[in-house]
Amino acid sequence: MRDELLSPEPAPDDLVVELTDEGGLRPRSLEEFVGQAELKEHLTIILEAARRRGQAADHLLFAGPPGLGKTTLAGIVAAELGVGLHITSGPALERAGDLAAILTRLDEGDVLFIDEIHRLSRAVEEVLYPAMEDFQLDIVLGKGPAARSLRLDLPRFTLVGATTRTGLITGPLRDRFGLVARLDYYTAADLEAIVVRAAGILGVDADADGAAEIARRARGTPRIANRLLRRVRDFAEVRAHGAVDRTTAREGLALFGVDDLGLDKVDRAILSALCGRFGGGPVGLSTLGISVGEPTETVEDVYEPFLIQQGLLMRTPRGRVATPAAWAHLGLVAPPSAPLAAADGPPSLFE
Repeated sequence: MRDELLSPEPAPDDLVVELTDEGGLRPRSLEEFVGQAELKEHLTIILEAARRRGQAADHLLFAGPPGLGKTTLAGIVAAELGVGLHITSGPALERAGDLAAILTRLDEGDVLFIDEIHRLSRAVEEVLYPAMEDFQLDIVLGKGPAARSLRLDLPRFTLVGATTRTGLITGPLRDRFGLVARLDYYTAADLEAIVVRAAGILGVDADADGAAEIARRARGTPRIANRLLRRVRDFAEVRAHGAVDRTTAREGLALFGVDDLGLDKVDRAILSALCGRFGGGPVGLSTLGISVGEPTETVEDVYEPFLIQQGLLMRTPRGRVATPAAWAHLGLVAPPSAPLAAADGPPSLFE
């Protein structure tokens, strides 16, 4: 590492920033946070214990799909403890010196949030180990035979990590977190409460039926629910009477390509290709990706999980297969030759 790390210059704004609420929709306390009841109870105990001891809370790792509130929870942890919040991401920390510059700027008890922490390089991760465990930073000064090691004491801080790929986090890093929590998809009732709260903040006149309609199509994700609310608000202001009721919500969501199950244009294209072009499958992932003009990684990581959760698509050893529910959703009749057309369950490995 470089000598200037002993007295680093301020890091770029995109590496260390204060949390800003997107449109003021992010809750600022655990009491305002809707859903994730078990995780909220765990955090309430951990943060209250830290406050009573006057110490930094244990390091926290939040895992789960995008849009479920991992960044929001990091901001809430800092707010509940009354300390500063610093935000960065795994891909932004290219060298060990980048992380060291951030760590040396932390104050006692501060929260450091690292998004996509599974994408940290090995060199950066090695620097993070003693910082998390001993609150010390190892710096190598000079090169060659004249090089010497210097250990700096760091203020006690709380590291909050977020990841969408828990399996890519190394064991030594994962074991250094005091709490590893997975965020689940939200229920329709929780999403309805989120939509009602967001509508109040945005000044949208939305009734219970309109909020329920938006929540039902939000794919269990608050971020999507807030996005759909904004689009329905725009539709209501331009094409309707300005208020969001069930009819307006349905018409607005249909205009923006979101159907009754929350499927968008690409979701339906995948099902249409699977049923219309390939007779229901089985179809290989690469073939399916090419047929809809999307990279295979996008199809596998972004679209397939929701289709599988809704029981519209199955992964089998021979490829992707459309379920009877997929044919019904598209308004098509499955031919007798289609996989699962007359089956009671998933095909056997030996069929």
